[in-house]
Amino acid sequence: MIQRSTLLVFFILAAAPALWAQDLSLKGILQDGQEKFPLPGATVKLTAAGDTSRVAGMVTDARGAFTFEHLSPQVYRLTVSFLGYKEMTRTIRLGPGTQDAGILYLERGSTTLKSVTVEGLIPPVQQKGDTLSYNASAYKTNPDATAEDLVKKMPGITVEGGTVKAQGEDVKKVLLDGKEYFGEDATLALRNLPSEVIDKIEVFDKLSDQAQFTGFDDGNTSKTINIVTRGGIRNSQFGKVFAGYGTDDRYMAGGNISLFNGDRRISIIGLANNINQQNFATQDLLGAISNSSGGRRMRGGGGRGGFGGGAAGNFLVGQQDGITRTNSFGINFSDQWGEKVSVSGSYFFNNTNNQNDQLTNRETFLSADSSQFYDEKQLTDNTNYNHRINLRIEYKIDSANMLIFTPGVSFQKYDAFSQTNGINSFADGSLLSRSDNLQTSNTSGFNANNGILFRHAFPKRGRTISLGLNFSANDKDGQRNVEAFNTYYKGQTGLDDSTRQQSSPQSNGYQLSANIAYTEPVGRSGQLQVNYNPSWSKNNADQQTFLFDDASGKYAIPDTSLSNVFDNTYQAQRAGLTYRVGNRDKMLALGLSYQYSELNSNQVFPLSTTVHRTFSNLLPNAMMHYRFSTNSRLRLIYRASTSEPSISQLQNVINNSNPLFISTGNPDLQQQSTHLLISRYSFTNPGKGLSFFANVFLQNTQDYVSNATYVASQDSVLTPTVTLYRGSQLSKPINVDGYWSVRSFLTFGVPLQFIKTNLNWNAGFTWARTPGVINNVMNTANSYNYNLGAVFSSNISEYVDFTVSYSANFNDLKNSIQPTLNNTYFSQAAGLRLNLLSKNGWVFSNDLTNQLYSGLTDGFNQQYWLWNVSAGKKFLKGQRGELRVSVFDLLNQNRSITRTNTETYVEDVQTQVLQQYFMLTFTYKIKNFKTNKAASEPEGDEERFRRPDGLFRRPGEGPPPGMMRPGGGAGMP
Repeated sequence: MIQRSTLLVFFILAAAPALWAQDLSLKGILQDGQEKFPLPGATVKLTAAGDTSRVAGMVTDARGAFTFEHLSPQVYRLTVSFLGYKEMTRTIRLGPGTQDAGILYLERGSTTLKSVTVEGLIPPVQQKGDTLSYNASAYKTNPDATAEDLVKKMPGITVEGGTVKAQGEDVKKVLLDGKEYFGEDATLALRNLPSEVIDKIEVFDKLSDQAQFTGFDDGNTSKTINIVTRGGIRNSQFGKVFAGYGTDDRYMAGGNISLFNGDRRISIIGLANNINQQNFATQDLLGAISNSSGGRRMRGGGGRGGFGGGAAGNFLVGQQDGITRTNSFGINFSDQWGEKVSVSGSYFFNNTNNQNDQLTNRETFLSADSSQFYDEKQLTDNTNYNHRINLRIEYKIDSANMLIFTPGVSFQKYDAFSQTNGINSFADGSLLSRSDNLQTSNTSGFNANNGILFRHAFPKRGRTISLGLNFSANDKDGQRNVEAFNTYYKGQTGLDDSTRQQSSPQSNGYQLSANIAYTEPVGRSGQLQVNYNPSWSKNNADQQTFLFDDASGKYAIPDTSLSNVFDNTYQAQRAGLTYRVGNRDKMLALGLSYQYSELNSNQVFPLSTTVHRTFSNLLPNAMMHYRFSTNSRLRLIYRASTSEPSISQLQNVINNSNPLFISTGNPDLQQQSTHLLISRYSFTNPGKGLSFFANVFLQNTQDYVSNATYVASQDSVLTPTVTLYRGSQLSKPINVDGYWSVRSFLTFGVPLQFIKTNLNWNAGFTWARTPGVINNVMNTANSYNYNLGAVFSSNISEYVDFTVSYSANFNDLKNSIQPTLNNTYFSQAAGLRLNLLSKNGWVFSNDLTNQLYSGLTDGFNQQYWLWNVSAGKKFLKGQRGELRVSVFDLLNQNRSITRTNTETYVEDVQTQVLQQYFMLTFTYKIKNFKTNKAASEPEGDEERFRRPDGLFRRPGEGPPPGMMRPGGGAGMP
């Protein structure tokens, strides 16, 4: 497998340069023949006069421009067509070099929408500055497809376990015509928009509002998808409602509707089901991740790897393990209030109940010749309530000044129950300990954040000043009851012990920060930025623990060894200077910041202690942008940053909620220092429909927050009420050097015209070097992952839609402390999705997946088929109604298996999954599309040319490269 992956990567890298070997090109600009404005979105075909089978096609960009490259010297026929205009044909003899066809004027005609037939190849993906633009028309989907179904066909975009990724990075934000859409819920946005309203999918790295204005990257970028809607839906209503009921009392009901009236857009969604259909983000899961497995998770920063598993990351939308009942409601609103105020906001409510039955097998590395094993069975029942509100208001004071206000708040309530049975043993099967653990907890809290940004552009282009202020606050409190009955073995005898306690953890904090940036033009193509960024944060943690009093029958005995009152403050002062020179084709930026920070920790109970630390750091940054041609470009980004430890890592209080796995904090932790190098290469050939993307990420962290784990070889008394018995583990976070990671992602897309199918190849390599300490011995875990995949997606018609996919992951884990237990494991998934639709409304859908796991622990190596089938009939006027019968897991083989690698252990987990059920569903489609005004008008509504930063730009407008205009955005796209 390693050799195959290597050969594939070599083939792609070797073949890509040949795609742009020729250097003859033809370019031009299309404009309206009467008013001389540009015509974006016009179809341009270039046909070789001697070989009519050789046809290249594209659509014009926002300036009405087009460019054909890699041409041979001969005679071509240029054909231009655009809705509402007469078709134009020109004969062009192409000679050496680049030929400029100049400005081509199209005459207006009376052509109607029904009589227009666009021929030739629609380019699937185009490179526009730093934005990848996918043409939705190049990907055929069935009429009922969602935006999620559409983007799955696009090269470089995947949806894995409910998480949307683009070029190997998690998508953090979704915009609808440049405006925020349901906050940061990417999957929520994509699942509730029909694909038929989408014109383009744009993928780019969105800078912060301040960085968009200055043009200097401040490191606060987020991978973003902007959904550009078709021009004919600005005054339309569309959506669907559905309800279904099935065997085993399975049910699903919900709907979505979008009401568009010019600039005012309202989208409403609702969902209720018990079949694991979920929509929520990490902030909606207060305590749901960290409190899993009876508190046995470590509090360090150990890396997690594997296929399909791991704790929640920065952005998670999708499945929890187990069976989930969901009730959710959301509304998104955006509007333009007059000429100066733009507003968008969303509200989302979510209520879930999750039940899970989980099996865990863990191997902990002890020394060069020994390991310890832990087997666990856990039942959980968790309920979560969440309210989330986001708002964004942009006030354009005048042409030179703008104010942006971005408040947000979320409230959560989380109730959890878990019953855990765990056994510790040696490799020979001899028992060390056993625990029967029952826990209940109730947690509630809120998170609030507010940002305000003022931007001013001076009359001199390139001279700007901006001031950003941010405030955030959080509060969480709860109660946790633990009843653990444990047996610790010494030979054939066992010592029984019990833990019955109630703790009330409380935490709160707030953060203040500001950022002042001033830019000044230097020379003809240079710009200098001076910035100052102070920040201050304070966090408090208070935990009180009481033991059970048999006499009173209450939790009334205070345990000071498990109680703690702690607070910490972190303040930083950063000042920097960055110089940028170049234009949109070639740009180089170099910068250096100095940061002074202080970390103060104070414990006032049970003992009074103080820790004071200061840090001084030089933080360089650099960025290079180079465009090799119109269709290929390279970006290199380097950043240095620091991050302070969290209060849960600092608080020196013992957590013995699972007596077999005890953890504590470390008030002596230092801040982490990270160096990150990012390289992004992209190549597109619109004429041939080819695309190639390569991303590589290199990271090094010093003072990395890892785990120090001590496995007791004999009973050890930690406090008067806590004993670490033989075989039990104590872990705490520590700082260690030597964390490295490399992650790469390659994708190559090509249309196969002879079978009307798009082929997308992808490959990647990930290496992580994670240090940790086990029994005072340093262990370094090197994890290698090789992945390879391919997707064939049909492009035949709306009546035949199929996708064939294959993905493989090969993992190799090596440990320095115990090389004899190095292990490899493999997983693969092959799938076939088929949707057939007849003209009289019969529908058939098939989704077949084969999953294989190999190299795991006994009982976890499995292969199974997941087969979902449905059939239905459309009826009512316009086939808006549909009645469908569906079967989930037809073969009754569904499974869920994950592997997790850390610097101290390897763990396999099998969780409860949804089993076979049958369901009858009725769906009614709401569809009221209203066309634009006269087709002869250009696509002139401001929404069509809204920049992702919220400012407006007409085709052909914009400041000179690298410069600013009053009230405008950065010159870099």
